Amino acid sequence: MALKSLKKQRRIQIVALAAVALIVSTGLIGYAMRDGINFFRSPSQVMEEPPAPHEVFRIGGLVEDGSLVRGAGEQIRFSVTDGGATVPVVYTGVLPDLFEENQGMVGTGRYVDGVFEASEILAKHDETYMPKEVVDALKEQGVYQEPES
Repeated sequence: MALKSLKKQRRIQIVALAAVALIVSTGLIGYAMRDGINFFRSPSQVMEEPPAPHEVFRIGGLVEDGSLVRGAGEQIRFSVTDGGATVPVVYTGVLPDLFEENQGMVGTGRYVDGVFEASEILAKHDETYMPKEVVDALKEQGVYQEPES
């Protein structure tokens, strides 16, 4: 009889320990990813509900025609649009080779005082590719045109 209760007690301890380990590991993963998850927003979404200045997110759309201005040094200013809204962007660094006006782009950064301060800029990699999020945002605004094959 004592042996059965000892086995039952040991089994309960193992299950409790496994549950605690699962909770701790889930908490640690969530804590580690708190800055690693970047939500995508279209320019219209940014203008409707501006994110907090400390929030890092991705923005995507088309580089507005005539908005690309190269400043002193490596600072570049341009606007990104989805046809419904336009967000000014400032970026310090070297732009990708395929970056140009009227082309798709995705940027990572923060929205501070009405300007998206990009820490990273990605451009499409060939004539037909555009990130799914950008295509969806452009379709929502009714300005997306299917590429010609």
